[in-house]
Amino acid sequence: MAAEARWYAIQTYSGHENKVKKLIEHRVAEEPGETPEEKEIQEVIVPTQDVVEIRNGKRVTVTRRLYPGYVLVRMVLNQRTQHVINNIQGVIKFVGPGKEPQPLRDEEINKILGLAPEVEELEPREEIPFRVGQVVEVTEGPFTDFSGTVQEIYPDKGKVKVEVSLFGRATSVELDYTQLKGY
Repeated sequence: MAAEARWYAIQTYSGHENKVKKLIEHRVAEEPGETPEEKEIQEVIVPTQDVVEIRNGKRVTVTRRLYPGYVLVRMVLNQRTQHVINNIQGVIKFVGPGKEPQPLRDEEINKILGLAPEVEELEPREEIPFRVGQVVEVTEGPFTDFSGTVQEIYPDKGKVKVEVSLFGRATSVELDYTQLKGY
């Protein structure tokens, strides 16, 4: 094969990313007798990340799309493959200036796929729903029903430093973010 497969971003209707991925994979599977490496459309991904959320007071790991409304495809760009992708239900267009699809740069795709050294996350990232300066109420522990102001956030530990008024004096306490409720 003369041309090399590159990664391209495809804009889709938001919420239709997995449907578009399945439709492209189904269309590729219909191509007769080629091994995956010989096919012009080789791989389709919807980049996701696991994050920890609080639901009903419990920590739950959920999978979130990193780029809502986008699907990534590794393919050889030609008129046929461009036509195939553009005619998949749910696809809006290729990402790129004008009418020409623009391949993703190697450093972009390596970061997205987790091949870049700075993206080595083994555990889901804690998503703390508070911001510095926000007024919160403590819902658990020895400071239950105290109100305070968020001073610092420690996402790596899942902790929040809150300043509460204790006996008329401002006191900083470090609490698990699951023990807090925002206003």
